[in-house]
This record gives sequence, C-alpha cells and structure tokens, in this order.
Amino acid sequence: MNMITPLQRQLVHVILIILFLITGTEQEQASFQRKIISFPEFDKERDEVYFEFSGKNTTIESRALQLTTDTTNDGSLPDHYNNSGRIMYYQPFRIHNGRIMGSFNSTFLINLFRESDWEAGHGLAFLISPNFTLPESSYGHWLGLTNSFSDASRDNHFVAIEFDTQNPGQNHIGLNINSVKSDKIVSLNDHNITLSLPSNQSVSYKVWVQYNGTSHLLQVFMDKQGEPKPTTPLLTQTINLKDFLKQESYFGFSASTGYPKIQLNCVLEWTLEIEVLPKKRDWKWLTITAGVAIPTAIVLLVLSLVFYVYKRRRRVEEPDHEYGNLRYLPGMPREFKYKELKKATNNFDQSMKLGEGGFGIVYKGTLQENCEIAVKKFSRDNIKSKGDFMAELAIIHRLRHKHLVRLVGWCYEEGKLLLVYDFMPNGSLEKHLYGVSEHSTLTWNHRYRILTGVASALYYLQNEYDQKVVHRDLKASNILVDADFNARLGDFGLARTIENERNSYAELGASGVPGTIGYVAPECFHTGKATPESDVYGFGAVVLEVVCGRNPGMRIPDEQHFYTLVDWVWMLHREGRIEDAVDERLENNFVVEEAKKVLLLGLACSHPLATERPKTEEILQIISGTLPAPYVPPFRPVFTWPSTDPATIVIDSLLAGITSPSQGYSSEKSSLSISQMPSAPSPSFNLPVSGIMRP
Repeated sequence: MNMITPLQRQLVHVILIILFLITGTEQEQASFQRKIISFPEFDKERDEVYFEFSGKNTTIESRALQLTTDTTNDGSLPDHYNNSGRIMYYQPFRIHNGRIMGSFNSTFLINLFRESDWEAGHGLAFLISPNFTLPESSYGHWLGLTNSFSDASRDNHFVAIEFDTQNPGQNHIGLNINSVKSDKIVSLNDHNITLSLPSNQSVSYKVWVQYNGTSHLLQVFMDKQGEPKPTTPLLTQTINLKDFLKQESYFGFSASTGYPKIQLNCVLEWTLEIEVLPKKRDWKWLTITAGVAIPTAIVLLVLSLVFYVYKRRRRVEEPDHEYGNLRYLPGMPREFKYKELKKATNNFDQSMKLGEGGFGIVYKGTLQENCEIAVKKFSRDNIKSKGDFMAELAIIHRLRHKHLVRLVGWCYEEGKLLLVYDFMPNGSLEKHLYGVSEHSTLTWNHRYRILTGVASALYYLQNEYDQKVVHRDLKASNILVDADFNARLGDFGLARTIENERNSYAELGASGVPGTIGYVAPECFHTGKATPESDVYGFGAVVLEVVCGRNPGMRIPDEQHFYTLVDWVWMLHREGRIEDAVDERLENNFVVEEAKKVLLLGLACSHPLATERPKTEEILQIISGTLPAPYVPPFRPVFTWPSTDPATIVIDSLLAGITSPSQGYSSEKSSLSISQMPSAPSPSFNLPVSGIMRP
C-alpha cells in the first residue's frame, strides 16, 4: 500500500526544487554571457540592418549614425528645425533578472558641430530604453528621450547619459533617469571640452561609459579623439540600474534640435561590451520563495499548494486561463484590453477592414495616443483558432528586424484572440502590383527596394534568429509596404521554427501542404515538409511576380500555348530576350541589367531541385551587386519523383492546405487529382514542374 499521498509527493518535489534554487542562486552570476558588438565605422549597406531608425531624418551617412538632419546646405535649414531621432541596436539585451545586474562598457566617438552662424542646440544622448520608439514632439530640450506628457513617468524605464549643448548650464553631461531633468550634472567648461563647435573648429570626442553590475558604479570618461582614456572620470554615480531598467532593454542613441538652435548630431564609432543573461524561464513564484529558510518555505508551500489546487479546479472550469501566462514570456509586447481594441477599430466596423485570410480578419485601428495599428482578429473555430494564435505569437513576438512587420501587442479576453501590428499605410505589395492601390504603378526603384528588403528579412529568418524560421507563405499579399516603400514581411500564421540540428518542418497529422499555388516548392508535395530551401522557392516566385507584374499561379498565353509564370520567363531566357518579361506598365523605365539580374535570380530560386537553389547569403550578395547574376541553364530542369505506383498516388490530400491565388483572402482550399497529371508507363516517372499547372 502506498503510504505517500499525491499531495505529499508533490510537496517533496517542490521542496527539492526550492533547495536547488537556493543553492544555485549564488552561482547565477556565472551564467552571464559576454557579448561584444563593434562598429569601427558605419557603412549604410552593410550596417543598416543592425539598427532601428526612429525619426524622419535618422540615417547612416558619411560613415556615421546621423541622428538628425545631416547637411549644412542653407537650402536645407527648415529640415533642421525641431528634429528628433533615435537609432537603437536592433536586438534587446537581457541585462538583469530582478536580482542581479550585468556589467557593460560602451565606447563611442561623437561629433556635434554647426555652422558659425548657427546657435547650438540641443544635444545627444547615449540611451538604454525598453523600446526603440521615438516619443512624439520630443524635439528641442527633450533630446528625443521623452516629451511634456511622459517626462518623469516611472513607466519610461530609461537611463541616459546626455551631452547637452543648450539647457541652462549648457555644455555639460548629465545622468538622466526617466526624465530630461538630470539627476547629476557635470559642466564641461572646466575640462576644456566644448561639445558643439563651428564646423571650422569641429572636434570629435571619445566617450567611455562603464558600469559595474556588482558594485553598481557608473563612470563616464571623455576626451578628444586620439587621446588615451583619462584616469579620472568626469561623472561618477553609484546606482542600481536594475531598479529603473526593464530586464530586456535596447541600447543606442537619441538626439534633437530646436528652433532656431540647431546642429549636426553624429556618432562615428561604437563598441559595446555587455554581460547578458540567457533566456528567462517562467519560475516566478519559485524564485520568490528561493532563499527563505526551509521551515518557512514548507509553510508557504502548503499555502501555495492549496492555492494551486484551487487554481487547477478553476482551470478545469475555465480551460482558456492558460493564456494568462503569456504575459510572463520574455520579450512579450504590450497586452491590450479587448475594450481598447474594440474602441480603436470602431467596434470592428466593416469600414475599418483591411483584409481577410484563412486565419481571420485584419482591421485598421487608432489608439488613444493617435497611433495607427493593424488588428488581426482570429475568426476560425475555437480550437483551431487557438492553435493559429499561439503558433503566430510564439514566433513573431521575439523577431526583431526592420523588414518584418513589428508586433505591437496582443489580447486574449472574453474568448477573443487578437494580435496587434504596426499599421502599414501603403498596404500590401499585391495591391500595388495589380492596380487596387490608390498609387500609380510601382516604379522600378520601388520594386528593387522591396525585393532587397524581402531578401534581407529572409536572410534574418534563416541565419540571424536563434532558430531557423520557415515562413511557408511567402507571397505578394503577405508583403506590406511602409510609407517609404520599404518591404515588411508579415503574416506568420503558417511560420514555424526548426531546431538548429534539423533542416525541415512537418506538421504531424496535417492533411495537406500549407501555402498558395505558384509559391509552393515542388518537393513539398512529395515530402509534406517545409525547409529553408522551400522558402527560397517562394522568394523566387515573388521576384518574378514583382518584376513581371504577373501572378505566379496564373497561366500566360503565348503563341497558342499557356505557360506558368516561371515557364514563360524560362522560355524568354532560352530565346535570349528575358528582359521582355519586365512589366510592360513600366514602359521601359527600368535598369535593364538590374532587371536581367533579378529575373535570373528568380529562375535560380525556382529551380525544381532544392539543392540547386541559391542560399540566402548569395541572394543578398547578388541583389546588392557584390556577386554576379547566377548561371541559369536554357532549359528548365525536370523534377524527379521517387519510385511510386502512380495509380496509388493521391494528390488531393497533399494540396488540401493550398490556397489558390485567384481566391485572394478566401480561406477555401483547392486540390488537384492524379487525373490532371501526365500519365506514366512505369512506376518511376519524371514530372516536369509545369505539369502541375496544365491548361
């Protein structure tokens, strides 16, 4: 007879876990990982992908981060007035866990200069912040840090070292916490340092910001470029930064100008050495009790177990309660109330509808702070909708890249599942290609910029994120266009991560291949698996679609024959006139060599054999011009199916998850039966990919 009740057994297990936590807490200091990012200079093409730019005039120019307008031309003076900007490193760092704080050293070279007839203003700051969003109206003395509405709010969670050229006691450095009102100020006049000088006297200054996470000592050193680091810091402060900063914070710079006080605010070099903690686990209630004496812990555990049983019983009655734990996941964005989103979208009015897909409806919304958003409301049946919601949220909430649509927040309330994204004013690429947009035909420069952005996003998903991510639904309707016609890849409803030691993803029990006809790689119909190479195939389809202005799933008539888009472009390539495939609406207003190059790239990515397709690194280099166009054979290779009895092949189930492009946002599926495929005389046969789309 078992004398130990389940409750007693559970109590013993939890006590052992607490003992482990108590003994292991002291060793957590050793779990810090040292990371270094270094930019001896800044190159726009190479480095732009590593930063988030906020502010209309932020950019990389003249081998420097330009936080405000970067020209001294008299004709551009209006652009200088009332400017603010932020440039932040694109990934946040987990610098503390609520108990221990990491150390960091930030070394950078700044240059604040002006014309002799300009009055200096206002300044630059080294910034640690929970996000990279630039506050509205943060120009002038606000330094791009805050504004009149949010200044001094505890919710700001930022720490900054300001280099002020305008405030009372101007020409000083200061330590700012959640406010532009400095907690500590050090005048630079006594140290032979003048921050903002006329251009003919301009001096660059090197700054060392050092913080010791153990002693909590913050020190700032500063001297002219070329001079060694001083032995004595200009500013010293003992401060526990974990009391003010979020566990995951961004590092970077902000700056501002006013009216008429203006200057150029430049960062010429930057090196950041930082101690970061590994990804946080959700052991919150255990870490609270860790460190308490065992007798006291037992009492608390008994109470905790009683509460746990009560919560478990409530969970049986309310099975959706598990979604409440989402807010504790590391890197989770804002959690919205349902009534906030209901109000923002005018009660999800049809006039606010942006689009509709298999996963739900997307609405435009406006928050109280006049911020425009896109709200994705999941609309499938209860169980399926939850799976879609969790799959998309699990991936997108940790992705950070300038060419991905940014997740702003989420909501789970009253049985409703919603995701909130940045609103893209120019809508989808599909609308621009097929005449639904209010704008005129996409120019060649816009098309090339969009393809470059999508290639950069794909490279990030396959090479720079913690795990490989397969999007599985690359197509024009899932590529959004921002105000500057930069591409933002969105709709991660079908996306999945692949463990680093694996190279494909397949859904257990799936009844078909997800995706859209014309964009799905041929091998997926046989294996049912998504791979990085199958996403490259989808990218190839997008390349041909953008250049040709034709949908990959539609048939093209040419001399009494019907071709798929890829077959048609391949035929033109074979005949030596591939440039004829370019969208005729461009009326020859395009760069011929660029068009040939990207069309060949599109064909190379559309190779029927996955192993022959270019890697994302090569794709980026080809588009940027550092590699020549790929070699493409004149005849399209044949896709070879493995030995199988064709009479037993049933393609309907494989294609059950495929959406026809002609259906737009419809969630209905299309299928293809074996009778539509060419017959074969033997159990092993070769199937041209074009055979899948016979007229």
